[in-house]
Amino acid sequence: MDTVWMKEEEIYKAAELLKQGEVVSFPTETVYGLGADGTNDAAVKKIYAAKGRPSDNPLIIHIANLAQVNEYAQGISEKARIVMEHFWPGPCTLVLNKKGPLAETVTAGLDTVGIRMPDHPIALKLIELSGKPLAAPSANSSGRPSPTSAEHVYHDLKGKIAGIIDGGETGVGLESTVLDLSDSCKPVILRPGGISKEALEAVIGPVMFKPELSSQSDVPMAPGMKYTHYSPSEPVVIVSENGIGWKKAIRHYENKGEVIGLLASEDIIKEFKTTHNCSFSLGDKQDIASASKRLFKGLRYFEETKATVILAESYNRIGIGEAYMNRLEKAAGNKVI
Repeated sequence: MDTVWMKEEEIYKAAELLKQGEVVSFPTETVYGLGADGTNDAAVKKIYAAKGRPSDNPLIIHIANLAQVNEYAQGISEKARIVMEHFWPGPCTLVLNKKGPLAETVTAGLDTVGIRMPDHPIALKLIELSGKPLAAPSANSSGRPSPTSAEHVYHDLKGKIAGIIDGGETGVGLESTVLDLSDSCKPVILRPGGISKEALEAVIGPVMFKPELSSQSDVPMAPGMKYTHYSPSEPVVIVSENGIGWKKAIRHYENKGEVIGLLASEDIIKEFKTTHNCSFSLGDKQDIASASKRLFKGLRYFEETKATVILAESYNRIGIGEAYMNRLEKAAGNKVI
């Protein structure tokens, strides 16, 4: 299959491809999504095939206006309405009780569905033009770092999807927060993301945090809860400030004959030189938003270098730092030194 590279002004062409049951990648404020008509089961199955995604890993549907929520969700609580008012459009997905003509493969057989309204003009216009909610996970091969540019999408999925809309680099750089509000129990964060726990609690009160399954036999209610994610081709090791330290970590891996890639803040990169001086800056140590925006790009960067192991910097789990560490720990398989 030829993958058509489209500029922003060619969005009408992309909408027609979606109406024909094809799969198209488009930018959001978080990462690039891989969109298909969320009411067309055959089209949604193409998403799973292109990504190599397990069939029990549910998808998020993307909408362009609040009226669409009532078409595809029921029993919507007051707290859910408050979250929509404060954080939509934006990087917050709500898990709600489903209704309406959604494709069965969108929800992986669950009675709930994840819904969000993205904060990106191309995404919103594309949903509007397609006339349907778009099922759209991140536009990468399953298990790989999520794409923050059209080039990342093309690298992973060329020849597997119908088209890519190039909208430049994304702004947030990490996927949306997934908040379960499907019943009357306390709200639960299933995946940390662009909206922090602290921000949610400021408007709806206490929020629980459960980003992992109780058992691997459970069906995940949100993306990122069960399967390996965000892994580049090189192994990733997190360097904790409470661990053996950067100097010892670098010496350890250089003595093993590894070519080290430093994925770290400017201060760390300036202080610690490696044998091959291979590094990718996450920005200022105090700027967790910059680190989060650049994380996936950095993980992919080392695939074009001689690095054989990536030493990555840990950040405090405050605000979006929780989402940063969630993604980094999954990329590293929780390996910390």
